[in-house]
Amino acid sequence: MNRDGRLLRAAVLAVVGLGLIAPIIAGLWQTGRAAFDILPALGRDAASLAPWRDLAGLPGFATSLRLTLVTGLGSTLLSLVLATGFCAAVHARITPSAGGRMLTPFLAIPHAAMAVGLAFVLAPSGWLARMLAPLAGWDRPPDIATVNDGWGFALTLGLMVKETPFFLLVILSALSQIPVARHMAAGRALGYGRGIVWIKIIMPQVWPLIRLPVWVVLAYALSVVDMAIILGPSNPPTLAVAVTRWFGDPDPTMILPASAGAVLQAVIVALAVAALIGAEALGKRLGRWWLRRGGRGLSAEPGLWAASAVVAAMMAIGALAMVSLLVWSLAWRWSFPQILPESWSLKPWTGAQSGWMRTLANTLLLAGATVGLSLALAIAWLEGEDRARRSRAPWAEALIYLPLLIPQIGFLYGLNVGFLQIGLSSGIWAVTWAQALFVFPYMMIALSDPWRALDPRMIRAAAALGAGPGRRLWAVKLPVLLRPILTATAIGVAVSVAQYLPTLFMGGGRVATLTTEAVTLSSGSDRRVTGVYGTLQAALPFAAYLAAVMIPAILHRNRRGLSGVAT
Repeated sequence: MNRDGRLLRAAVLAVVGLGLIAPIIAGLWQTGRAAFDILPALGRDAASLAPWRDLAGLPGFATSLRLTLVTGLGSTLLSLVLATGFCAAVHARITPSAGGRMLTPFLAIPHAAMAVGLAFVLAPSGWLARMLAPLAGWDRPPDIATVNDGWGFALTLGLMVKETPFFLLVILSALSQIPVARHMAAGRALGYGRGIVWIKIIMPQVWPLIRLPVWVVLAYALSVVDMAIILGPSNPPTLAVAVTRWFGDPDPTMILPASAGAVLQAVIVALAVAALIGAEALGKRLGRWWLRRGGRGLSAEPGLWAASAVVAAMMAIGALAMVSLLVWSLAWRWSFPQILPESWSLKPWTGAQSGWMRTLANTLLLAGATVGLSLALAIAWLEGEDRARRSRAPWAEALIYLPLLIPQIGFLYGLNVGFLQIGLSSGIWAVTWAQALFVFPYMMIALSDPWRALDPRMIRAAAALGAGPGRRLWAVKLPVLLRPILTATAIGVAVSVAQYLPTLFMGGGRVATLTTEAVTLSSGSDRRVTGVYGTLQAALPFAAYLAAVMIPAILHRNRRGLSGVAT
């Protein structure tokens, strides 16, 4: 059994390494070559720094760099602080399972769909302006840049609306592994306020459990493209959006400075993560000094409740954004400053039916193929660990997180070049492969803990009854783990539907999905059609999560009754 387990584990690692990790490394290599002026297709064979000089000389480069740092770092740090303050204020009143149910809509909706909904809410003619119009005396939309503003406030808010619920979930999950109530009681007995107990005792234990998710969010916020196109400034945009445009420029020589910008984007993320590691080391030193002083500090209660109020307001805005997608898709006449449409119609759906049905079919095909492949790899990986009776090595853990920590724009151009060199032209299968680079890690992370928490006594009992490894997998593990498997599948669907850059680059403009169309339409004038695509894009992950809840409930509906009879 150990030999079979080692062979299975080695086979899965080979597939993951060659199929998922090697393409990323090859993509980085190709992009790096072009960043240093080596691109044989353009007759550039000698390395030089010319692309970097061209990059620095492009109009708006410095502003793009500033916007990237302000929105990426600002949204991540603010979201983390707000989520921590919210959990400190209400942790005793909410369980991880209840928090998960409450946060599911915010986690399920793709970033682009949330961004479109927020644009509908925050725009000068959006829902918030309509609500304020009677108080402000507006009879026409105010002349205020509330979306696509030059400082990136709308983009920062959009990122926070998506990042804060994720941080809430990971912090609540981490708290379930710590005796919070006991620490809180001991700290309060010593005269410390709730906030100081959290800062001095609880968060130092929580941070190691959420460090990697924070890195992933930071990497995404610094390199996001779809939300930045919809909510961020457009001239100049953030660096990731600018690099995406340069890669698509009709002038092929723009590939060189674009590649330099892509490499710079990866360097920015690496430096940001390194700075976070340095801040952690500094925080440990300062924390030890603060603890040794023994002072009880100032009360942090007002800050905790302020953070809770801000989080509640952001979630309310996020909920309005989700509702606005459906409302705009059904609105026909909606003049300012009316809060609700004056007339409703299905014409936005029927008029664009031929377009959204094609993109819906592409989106479903990609999600099915990508999730099926990723789920098979994840189950094979975990089963290989079980059969080999070995836990996951740190280097294997790094393989899982690697695609989530490297900016997509940093290697997708090079990956496209590599695919073309091996004869895999742009199309549905190239997009499937590219999406699997990001779907597999999320599904693996979602399935790992439930798989390892499976009661080993069931497996030993099945083995004692003569069931072989394959029979134990199909008859015991998979049925018992049905809910976690379906949850991981729903997460995979949500990640696949949300993919923008992999579809854009690897599809070569010939594979249209709900996400690519929603981003394209967001800059147009017809909000109704944009609402249709945004609603469909948000509905698919919701449907997947609903199926993940309903299917086990239906299949196991008699379990409680049988348990009662047995009792």
